[in-house]
Amino acid sequence: MYIPKFNQVTDAGVMLEFMQHNAFATLVSLHQGMPFATPIPFVVESTQRLTGHMAKANPQWTSFEQNGQVLIIFQGHHSFISPTWYEKHPSVPTWNYMTVQAYGKLRVVEEPEAVKELLHALVSQYEQEWKMEELPETYLHGMMQGIVAFEIEITRLEGKFKLSQNRSQADQKRVVEALGASSNPSDRAIAEQMAKHLEKQ
Repeated sequence: MYIPKFNQVTDAGVMLEFMQHNAFATLVSLHQGMPFATPIPFVVESTQRLTGHMAKANPQWTSFEQNGQVLIIFQGHHSFISPTWYEKHPSVPTWNYMTVQAYGKLRVVEEPEAVKELLHALVSQYEQEWKMEELPETYLHGMMQGIVAFEIEITRLEGKFKLSQNRSQADQKRVVEALGASSNPSDRAIAEQMAKHLEKQ
């Protein structure tokens, strides 16, 4: 993706934490010569490996063997930025946002025990009160027949946090103030991230 240097995130630890906090991401691949995208909850194990699954009825997976190169888009908070918040004029509206994109090679996991392990990791990540072990084995087996599990070896990570870094500190502070006063949780989250960035300047 296009990333101006002042928006670029290079810290692998920061990108890992971001992916883990925004693990419901979009898997993009080529299917029959066209881009195909599916929203999926991932288990982000490290900056080298992701796991997940999709419905077997989803045709996207049928192209993985032919072309396993995939893109996963982890999207965080985002906010509209009004030019009226800036000290300097003329200015134009823009959008602040945070995203990490992972590129990698996908491999379909077929071994039943390995599939169970991947599902267990996903359930454990989000569910505290219910466990897979509560399911009858025949029911679990039937459900597993309806999915395709996979793992992705990450070959490249790109992080972009567009947080008005190209503006003056005065303008950034005004944007933080405006977003912080918003009733929109995403606006306030961007304000918080911008404030952290300002502290490091």
